[in-house]
Amino acid sequence: MSQKDFYEVLGVDRNASAEEIKKAYRKLAVKYHPDKNPGDEQAEERFKEISAAFEILKDEDKRQKYDQFGHEAFQGGGGFSRGVDPFDLFKDVFGGGGGGGGGGGFGSIFDDFFGGSSSGNAASEGSRGSDLRVSVSITLAQAAKGVEKEIKYHHHGECVTCNGSGASSGSGKIMCSTCGGIGQVASNQGFISIRRTCPTCSGTGVMIENPCQKCNGDGRIRKQGKVKVKVPPGVSHGNRLCSRGRGDAGSRGGPSGDLYVDVHIEDHSLFERDEDDLFHDVQIPFALAALGGTIEVPTLEGKVSLKIPSGTQSNKTFRLKNHGMPNLRYSSRKGDLYVKISILVPTKLSNDQKDALVEFARTCGEKDFSEEEGFLDKAKKFFDND
Repeated sequence: MSQKDFYEVLGVDRNASAEEIKKAYRKLAVKYHPDKNPGDEQAEERFKEISAAFEILKDEDKRQKYDQFGHEAFQGGGGFSRGVDPFDLFKDVFGGGGGGGGGGGFGSIFDDFFGGSSSGNAASEGSRGSDLRVSVSITLAQAAKGVEKEIKYHHHGECVTCNGSGASSGSGKIMCSTCGGIGQVASNQGFISIRRTCPTCSGTGVMIENPCQKCNGDGRIRKQGKVKVKVPPGVSHGNRLCSRGRGDAGSRGGPSGDLYVDVHIEDHSLFERDEDDLFHDVQIPFALAALGGTIEVPTLEGKVSLKIPSGTQSNKTFRLKNHGMPNLRYSSRKGDLYVKISILVPTKLSNDQKDALVEFARTCGEKDFSEEEGFLDKAKKFFDND
């Protein structure tokens, strides 16, 4: 069994909700189930891999252990090594048949996902709308505190003329003659019956007698929408948020898709970020580095005092605890602010300053670099010619 990251296997973020994890599992499990991919060993292996990831992440305690220790938390007894059957897990989630890749469970399991049923019930009259993806740009300070943003975007919304039905006023619907109202057409391949979406009614099982002129029978029109999205504190660049039901409206009254919002964090003029930690460079005068003192350092909340010990060297880094970014998953935790010191060397000096600096060097016992001309003489000439 692969040792890929379980979140990567299911295609979800590490901060995904339990419902998002279950939704991802359902989608992938249907796609790679052996009954749907007879004889495909790679699909069966993928199905087991997906099931192993879901078995851990669906359980709050197991997920916490996995987040902390990774796969090592379940070595020698984790995952499916304790006898958990991926096909039993599939039945628990979907409530259907589907034993072990033999093909016999195909009709009873997958009919529900393709809009029909083995008993001949009519398909749902509408199809789900598409998911949409937009982006939102925020500052680093907004990422630290959290912010509510209003997002405008274009999507397929419900047609107000026909209330999303796709039919003109007074018009009825008739059963699709191609699929008999099931929404699927079947074809046999050996002992396996394969069901596909009906090409005539697009899986709805019905046909509209007189389509709506405004939306041409689709039940949707293109429009602009807006939604307020709450960006949580501690969000990182590239994180994705989800607003349920804010995607494209479903055709002919079907459920709406979701709206996914990618977060873009603007560069900050003072800070660099690494996960929850912040980094800031500051220059201090030579005298302060030598004698010591106190300076004010900017933070995202304002300013704090930082004590500079005497004799501080260039590239010295100080750590200010709990002045970084909040942790996205644990709001009580915060990162640190790291302040890197560089010494500011003066470029213009008065004659008095030059003499004082030369005298300072003399009292420090600076030695000559050569017999012809000593360091102090060179320094004196340099300053005199400046």
